[in-house]
Amino acid sequence: MFNFKLYDWKKYKISLLFVIIILSACSTYFVKCALTGEDYADSYFKKQIFGIVFSFILMLIVSIVDYHAICQLAVIYYILGVLMAAATKFSPLGTDQGTNSFRWLRFGSLTFQPSEICKVILIISLAAFYNSRKEKTDKVMTLLIATVLAALPTVFILVQSDLSSSLVMMFTFAILVLAAGTAYKILLPIIAIGIPAGIALFWYVQQPFQVLLNKYQKKRILGWLHPEDYAEDIMWQQNHSVTAIASGKIYGKALLGEEIRNYKTGHVDVVESDFIFAVIGEEVGFIGSCIVIALLLYIIVKCLITAKHAKDYLGALIATGISAMFMFQVFANIGVATSLLPNTGLPLPFLSYGLSSTVGSMISIGLILNIGLQNRMTKEAKV
Repeated sequence: MFNFKLYDWKKYKISLLFVIIILSACSTYFVKCALTGEDYADSYFKKQIFGIVFSFILMLIVSIVDYHAICQLAVIYYILGVLMAAATKFSPLGTDQGTNSFRWLRFGSLTFQPSEICKVILIISLAAFYNSRKEKTDKVMTLLIATVLAALPTVFILVQSDLSSSLVMMFTFAILVLAAGTAYKILLPIIAIGIPAGIALFWYVQQPFQVLLNKYQKKRILGWLHPEDYAEDIMWQQNHSVTAIASGKIYGKALLGEEIRNYKTGHVDVVESDFIFAVIGEEVGFIGSCIVIALLLYIIVKCLITAKHAKDYLGALIATGISAMFMFQVFANIGVATSLLPNTGLPLPFLSYGLSSTVGSMISIGLILNIGLQNRMTKEAKV
């Protein structure tokens, strides 16, 4: 489990740790700004500090645990992940937190969102599965089994009315299927059928007779397509988010000492989590927002580089899956906050409020750090 003698400690990604620390510090500041004036501000802020410290320690522990040992228990993680995802909807532990979407488990005063951990579990499980069948990636049966493995937790999360997390898992699955080396003779027919089917599905969910999406989910898509017709309805949150971001101008209101905040006066809901980018844009402006985006892109690029130089097929798949997960969440969160995408409930990694999201992101970075410790292992080191 702890193969310290085989680790190349010179390759421990200190720069990546430094970026995580910077983003964590930014998170505490932006979350505090978002919560200022709220009755629950002190309680939430303390929880955020605790969550960051706890998750950071967890990340450091994971970073020194051999990812091969972690993947040996992939079946156990997978079963636990599926059970947690199912429990949110089908057990007394599930709670909707007043949102009418049962996405959380409650243990006393602690609530936890399993979907954030299920994303990481799915990556580990699929990577371990493909590693066990790396000589059979050109077989249809391999793809079918992988699809079932991905579908089971995804469906349980989908029935929670958590479409956004389900989309993250679908995207991650698709990237892992490609990265695993699935034969083109299998992929091309799927793509040929999938593209027109996707277009047809997008048309279908807009129709009055559709039954796949909840009413509010359908309205979010229609509002995105026809924002002028839903300006005072479903687009209210996104419109005020865009106003807040634009009001930050070049340098942001924090630097200029302005007191009025549009994300407060505009009543942007869940501004501390799903719409944290509205706070970032207004507080630190265009320049500050670009710096934050650059730091997030740095993490994604580091994950991809780790995948490229991974010791083996297993490490490459894990790092690729994590980079895909971060990539989708960053793009989707900022896209929603700027009204480029339909409204979804995805946190911005390392910046949004929430223990579940922070834990999931930090565990992922811990895996990246461990894979990096074993990069380019020499034949002499293996003997």
